[in-house]
Amino acid sequence: MFKTEYAKRVYAELEKKNAGEKEFLQAAKEIVESIEIYIQKNPKMEQQKILERFLEPERFVQFKVVWVDDKGEFQVNRGFRVQYNSAIGPYKGGLRLHPSVNASIIKFLGLEQVLKNSLTTLPMGGGKGGSDFDPKGKSDNEIMRFCQSFMTELYRHIGPDTDVPAGDIGVGGREIGFLFGQYKRIRDEFTGVLTGKGLTYGGSLARTQATGYGLCYYAQEALKALKNTSFAGKTVVISGSGNVAIYANEKATQLGAKVVAMSDSNGYIYDKNGINLDVVKQIKEVERGRIKEYVERVKGAEYHDGCRGIWSVKCDIAMPCATQNELNLEEAKTLVANGCIAVCEGANMPTELEAAKYLIENKIIFTPAKASNAGGVATSGLEMSQNSLRLSWTFEEVDQRLHDIMVNIFNASYSAAKEYVGNPFDLLAGANIAGFKKVAEAMVAQGI
Repeated sequence: MFKTEYAKRVYAELEKKNAGEKEFLQAAKEIVESIEIYIQKNPKMEQQKILERFLEPERFVQFKVVWVDDKGEFQVNRGFRVQYNSAIGPYKGGLRLHPSVNASIIKFLGLEQVLKNSLTTLPMGGGKGGSDFDPKGKSDNEIMRFCQSFMTELYRHIGPDTDVPAGDIGVGGREIGFLFGQYKRIRDEFTGVLTGKGLTYGGSLARTQATGYGLCYYAQEALKALKNTSFAGKTVVISGSGNVAIYANEKATQLGAKVVAMSDSNGYIYDKNGINLDVVKQIKEVERGRIKEYVERVKGAEYHDGCRGIWSVKCDIAMPCATQNELNLEEAKTLVANGCIAVCEGANMPTELEAAKYLIENKIIFTPAKASNAGGVATSGLEMSQNSLRLSWTFEEVDQRLHDIMVNIFNASYSAAKEYVGNPFDLLAGANIAGFKKVAEAMVAQGI
């Protein structure tokens, strides 16, 4: 587990203070294990208690959100915002609307976001937020009323130079629009306080595609450097069918791969001829339907109940793009036995730590989410830049900047893995060290 008494002591204290917060502790353990070697080589990290300061959020806000449904009944939800670290820029991170949202999940996402944002090289600190509100089955008016109530509490904690939220699970263009409208109404100002906005009011082209495209740009670099190959001719399995999964499918296909399986929370589809992405987009983006409807429209496709079964489908490249902890050790072993050469994370922490270690030990390309799914927040950072300049870049300009950022993130992860761990396949440690190093040096420079 840990090699130094310092790391053991810090994690034991963290565990004691955050008892029961399994997602947060899982993320923290993985990070501490990875960066321990860097801390050993830099004694001032322990002297100034940088690790303790890094793991403790600068601010954590919890609030109630009261809203009225279409029946005129009052509903009460919990809202959260963690402002984790601002050493290199204003807090930046998405808002998640899902029944599973709690303090542990928000803190784990915020901690990961600090490193992810650092890796982009853009001046952004890390934060995260959301609510246990479930948008599924809600009308547009109910979504609007919830978002307005949520922002009525959140607005006092955010701003374009303080904290800039974005979308995440359950928060797309519709929700960002309602949130932005309420912020503007309350503050009487038009600023770049949220990213993921519509194109008519300060949004960026390519933001919708950014996380999925960025995942593929990072994966392409990893395939080239570690296996001397590419997406061309490869069979790909992608879990999920939301924004990240759809545009990872689109870019992987453009790069010459064939995507044969996708999923949602109920089950997965398999199409040996390659997923017809236009059909998936119609079902998920337009109709907001379930993935099983695909088999009613595409001849020869199969639907299987149970979303986890997707990892039994034979593939060269697996891309978990649904949610945290969706890929365990046994499923990782199944992928490897079936000839998989790369597991590339599109969701936040979708691979359990034991599974990630197994993949790395067996020299399977494993691209950690904090690096490979950073395309979304990178493009959010580019949206912030455009808002500050009062300019709008073309799709091609944004996409090229995104590509360059993802290549740089890979190179930073790859270099750190070789320098500090001596294993170029350990991109997990490489990403953690590269991201932490920049934040830690800024914290030292700024004092207490």
